[in-house]
This record gives sequence, structure tokens and C-alpha cells, in this order.
Amino acid sequence: MIIDAHSHYMPPSIAQNTMFFKVNWSDADKQLTLMDQNNIEKALLLYPTSDAHLNMGGWQKVCNTYNKDLAAMIAEYGDRFIGAGILPPDAPETFADVLKNIQDLNLRVLSLASSYDGIYLDDERFFPVYEFAQKHKMPIHVHAQIMKPIGEDRVKDPLLTPVLEYVLDVSMCLGKMMMEGVFLKFPDVKFIFAHYGGVLPLVKERFDTTYRMLRKREFVKDIQKDPSEYFKNLYFDTSGSRSAASLLCALEMTDLDHIVFGSDFPANQDFQAAQKVLEEAKIGPQDREKVLGRNLFNLLK
Repeated sequence: MIIDAHSHYMPPSIAQNTMFFKVNWSDADKQLTLMDQNNIEKALLLYPTSDAHLNMGGWQKVCNTYNKDLAAMIAEYGDRFIGAGILPPDAPETFADVLKNIQDLNLRVLSLASSYDGIYLDDERFFPVYEFAQKHKMPIHVHAQIMKPIGEDRVKDPLLTPVLEYVLDVSMCLGKMMMEGVFLKFPDVKFIFAHYGGVLPLVKERFDTTYRMLRKREFVKDIQKDPSEYFKNLYFDTSGSRSAASLLCALEMTDLDHIVFGSDFPANQDFQAAQKVLEEAKIGPQDREKVLGRNLFNLLK
């Protein structure tokens, strides 16, 4: 069983109001063809973050339209797709109603961006969302923010921004959630971070050594345990990576029970290369089964 934990579908009603997502992002039939060719049983559909809210009169209109149209598409295609609902970050007073609607639409995951106009997911406005997710055992996927990610105010470049700033925004989001105690307050929420958590595997050791050094001088608050102790209990997707080295680096941060396969369709359409990483990293058959589908299946059941 293979379940794609990171793919995208933009309903035409949303895609037509974006600058980037008009082409290839609303083609469910093409995705199904690729899924069938690569033995992928189901795919989780995530919101890629976009500028639609700037062109549709705000986030509430985007959320209402996206969640409804996504649910309708999923119903049309039977059980091949799993939906992730989105929330209006600028209207936290509506979260309770939107969350109930997401549940009524049978969208089984929550899709959040790593930040919204510089506000990260450690902000208390999101705490009711985490309470809901914890109560209803609903996983939360954290996708890179592409609108004003960290660093874009200093460097805005068509290559450097998506390569570096998008994934650094995921890393900063995770770090801020850790420092604010989100993972302690909501220990049963299953957070899935895109792109292996950004640069997290590379700085795991630096996090621990720097934290211990600063604690001795009381330069940093007590977060009760080493940062790496938090990381190993979170979930991370492969986001279409074709690098066995990246996977092995992530395994210094967590274990194979916490890694989920993601194609990042349609940005990446080479599903075979993304799956082959597990063979190149010499991951055994049982562990390969976990990453390719069993881990996400267990989160959703």
C-alpha cells in the first residue's frame, strides 16, 4: 500500500485567481494516471499556499470555496484522494465554525502554512485549532509558505526564494512552536512538516549543543528537554526528494516510523524517482512499507 502524503490539487475556482497555479494544478485525471502507473493507492491533497486570498477578497472566501470544491472533487473520484481543509488565519474568531465545516465535508487532515504574513504557528490564535485536532485525532500538515516567507524582505529572487526561503520558513515555524511550548501543550497532535522540516536534519546537533550552552548562562528559557527530543516525535514528509542522502540525514533526527512519502505533485511528476530513494538508501522492505503508506495510514485511521 502506497499513500502519497504530499500532493496538490487546486480547484479551478481558486487556481484562476492565482498568478502561478493556473496551469497543471487542477488536473486530477493526470494525477490518477501517474498514481496508477506507480501503484499509489491514495493521495493526500494539500493547499500549496497561494496569492488567491489577495484576489478573492480575503481568506474567508478562499477557505469556503476551496474546502467545498475540494470535497466535491474528492467525492467525484471515490476513495483515491484524501482531503486537507484550510482555515482563514486572519479571522480566528471563525475557526470553530470552519473546523466543524471541514469535519462535515469529510476532509480528514488540516493543512496549515508555516506562516501567514510573518505570523507563525506558535501564535495563540492557533491554539484552538490544536485543541480541535487533538480531540478529534486529526493530523495537521505544515506546508511551506510562499507568500512573504522568511528572508524575502531582504532577498526576493525567482530561484533563491523557493529553494531557500520556502524551506527555511518551515524550519523557523517548527523552532518557534518548540520554543513557545506548542508541542508540550498539545502532545497528542500529529504534526507533519514538509520537506523533512527544511534544514532541521542539518542543524539538529547545533540545536542541542547551542541550547545546552545557552542554558548554562541562562540566555535561553528552559524548554524542559533538548530540542532533538521534540524533533524525533514529529512527522516529516519527503516532498518529492530524490536524494537518498537527504533521507539518511533525516534519520539522524527521527526514525522511519515518523517519515512519510510525498511526491509533491504536480511540482514533481517523477513519482518513480521519489520512491526509488528508499531503495538507494537501503531501507528494508518492512520499513519501506511504513514510509510509503503505513505511517500515514496509521495517522488517519
